[in-house]
Amino acid sequence: MLRSLLVLPLVLTVSTGLRADDWPQWRGPDRTSISREKGLLKELPKNGPPLLWSTDQLGAGYSGPAVVGDRLFLMGSDENGDLLMALDVKTGKRLWATPIGEPYSNPWGGGPRGTPTVVGDLVYAIAAKGNLVCAEVATGKLVWTKSLVSDLGGSVPFWGYSESPLVDGDAVLCTPGGSKGTIASLDRKTGSVNWQAAQYKDAADYSSLVISTAHKSRQVVQMAAKSIGGVDIATGKLLWRFPREQRITIPTPVVFDNFVYITSGYGVGCNLLELTSPTSVREVYANKNMVNHHGGVILLDGHIYGYSDNRGWVCQNVKSGEVVWSFRKFPKGSIVYADGSFYCYAETDGTLAKIEASTSGWKEQGRFTIPQISKIPRSKFRSQSNFWTHPVIANGRLYLRDQELLFCFDVSEKR
Repeated sequence: MLRSLLVLPLVLTVSTGLRADDWPQWRGPDRTSISREKGLLKELPKNGPPLLWSTDQLGAGYSGPAVVGDRLFLMGSDENGDLLMALDVKTGKRLWATPIGEPYSNPWGGGPRGTPTVVGDLVYAIAAKGNLVCAEVATGKLVWTKSLVSDLGGSVPFWGYSESPLVDGDAVLCTPGGSKGTIASLDRKTGSVNWQAAQYKDAADYSSLVISTAHKSRQVVQMAAKSIGGVDIATGKLLWRFPREQRITIPTPVVFDNFVYITSGYGVGCNLLELTSPTSVREVYANKNMVNHHGGVILLDGHIYGYSDNRGWVCQNVKSGEVVWSFRKFPKGSIVYADGSFYCYAETDGTLAKIEASTSGWKEQGRFTIPQISKIPRSKFRSQSNFWTHPVIANGRLYLRDQELLFCFDVSEKR
């Protein structure tokens, strides 16, 4: 049993009810990277928005924050292994840190990758070597632990397990991959296995699950190592599988109406799939107009926005697949939407640009660079190219991470 380490006395009242502008999981309330925030700055000041606080106590890793009420949850690592942590959103002070897995490293950097998921008084997270844990929001005490490897038959991908767990009602879902089944559903209170999708045996890659309600059939959709598939969320039955030649799959699928949009890097490109029934799928198009590596894409008003490795920043018509506009004069990175704007975070140097969310082109509303960069050595292959944690906007605050560093900026219009 992993030990739980309480590093500070509790000083806050834990909020378990979600606010409209909380960010309780990967890519926000509904896994779209669309914030519900309103009343944010229209233009960024020349030197950036006010810095409310920063911390250098996170350790290695690319885990993004989940923000609920007065607490922020994320993962990092030290020499002993991966940690799940809670911070005070007002000060950045660490409230507790719980060890959740053995140390993980590769040439591109160590530490955990996914974002915790907060539901009520419990928080769920996946360590880089595959420990899925459930912990108490108030104290960090572990409620249960399940190994995606030894318990669920998976194997650790080269870059580590990078998934963010999905909670649906009384279940928590994850992607161990392997011969026991690509996707698994567990009772979120006890960790006991509800089902594992034995008909679907692809290895896990680096994407996270989303829920589709196409044709009134609730199913979880996932990009695995050699395909994308849909599994009945209640039973684990494989409903459909679409083979796809791909080297590494990272971006989260985008689901809407009866469609699934997917994209990946390494020259593969994007596909739009239509579910013609709950169990059948057809390809609408496949092209290289959006070759998104790992910064993610956002669907807004019928258009996909994100960075494409062969074009720069792109606005793409989701139904036709055609490029509406592209812009090359800002580096590759990740993206989030809030209050009429996109916030684009450059992976090369930690610069953030705010642009109008528009089909008429890149219209910049200011940019700034984080005030300090990580002291943890960069990739052995490149000097500075892994500002990979996606930005988060919650409760009028913008969070930007670089390894052990986390910055909290005030982007509210009324202060």
